Amino acid sequence: MREGAVTVLVIDDDPVIVKLLQVNFEMEGFAVRVATNGQEGLDSARTDPPDVIVSDVMMPELNGLELVQALKADDATRAIPIILLSAKAQTTDVRDGLDAGADDYITKPFEPLELVERVNRALAHTR
Repeated sequence: MREGAVTVLVIDDDPVIVKLLQVNFEMEGFAVRVATNGQEGLDSARTDPPDVIVSDVMMPELNGLELVQALKADDATRAIPIILLSAKAQTTDVRDGLDAGADDYITKPFEPLELVERVNRALAHTR
């Protein structure tokens, strides 16, 4: 674990959600990096691995499930906890996300403080 603030990589193509997540994580002391699509998020995670990733499922270029599979297949990023955040809320959607390798799956609309709590829980499991 690196010194200083924990880095969360937020990957979402909705600027309103990105801003909401960024503000909430920063208020809780996290350093926040942002990517606006799955491919950008994958490249960012490979270049400078964050401590945790929060990603949307439905995105252009590379969707959240494809992103999770790519990250979990790479030795350099396999251990990064990934939380999927999606409007896709059917039981099968959640199962697909967890089966792809996500550590948690939260449906929209969501409570920002609950998301922070779930991120902290995911981080505790990796320490």
